[in-house]
Amino acid sequence: MTMGDESPVVSMTLPGLIHPILDKLSKKDMTAAQTLRVAFSKVEAMHPGFTHDLVTSVLTRADVPVNMNENMLRLEGNHSSPDFLVNRSEVAFKELNYRSATLKKILSRIPDEINDRKAFLETIKEIASAIKKLLDAINNIFLYVPNQQGKQIVETRKREFVKYSKRFSNTLKDYFREGQANAVYLSANCLINHTNLIMTTIKQRCE
Repeated sequence: MTMGDESPVVSMTLPGLIHPILDKLSKKDMTAAQTLRVAFSKVEAMHPGFTHDLVTSVLTRADVPVNMNENMLRLEGNHSSPDFLVNRSEVAFKELNYRSATLKKILSRIPDEINDRKAFLETIKEIASAIKKLLDAINNIFLYVPNQQGKQIVETRKREFVKYSKRFSNTLKDYFREGQANAVYLSANCLINHTNLIMTTIKQRCE
């Protein structure tokens, strides 16, 4: 499954849910946390979606009704994974890290504000501004991306991000006509996934 497609929470479960838990565990037992982190990463690499299936299976057996789209979106505001931050000292990369984290944090507020029309409209404006500022930040790091092939890969990821930004905008229009909140949560998670994907791509090319 490609990040951002049919079920974005599948690829969000490990970094968005499990990694923050392991971060807390590392304060008590660093070795155990690291062992579990490596194990989860290996299994997820071999069997994409394993972590999501594990979590949903546990919730199902416990008979706990959970809207994964809504709850994974909420969780994005509670942490900033180093997996999606570029470890470079230049101002352009610091700005990039800040803008990507800011966008995800604003998107994570949607479940709490979607039923308050005035607050939600203000949040939509903030999201639009945050998307523009992130795109500007992405454009500013092309100077640091080595070789033409690397630049082309980043450009492709940027175009994908723009596509899902437009799709999110269209989903919002549909929401105000039809009132399907879960579709907004899903689309917001897709946008977060593509934010993570472009950050991972830049990280791989520039660190």
